Amino acid sequence: MTLWWIGNAVLLLVVAPVCLILLTGLLKQVQRLNRLADTVLEHGVGLSGQLDSLPRLLTTNQLTTAARGLVGRYGGGIIGMVKSS
Repeated sequence: MTLWWIGNAVLLLVVAPVCLILLTGLLKQVQRLNRLADTVLEHGVGLSGQLDSLPRLLTTNQLTTAARGLVGRYGGGIIGMVKSS
């Protein structure tokens, strides 16, 4: 019976405080992660506003690709005219 009392005392005086210390550290880290997640969310929402012009960027890319091909054809025509002269 005495061993039960010693075991209960050890549990109460050693194990419980160690668990509380570890849980306090864990809680601090969880709160830190929460603040970081809030910051990521804030900046992510701000970044998503910058993506509104993406369809126009794709259109610009298509137009510049077409223009590059037309410039190549124009240059080829000039070179052909110079060679035939």
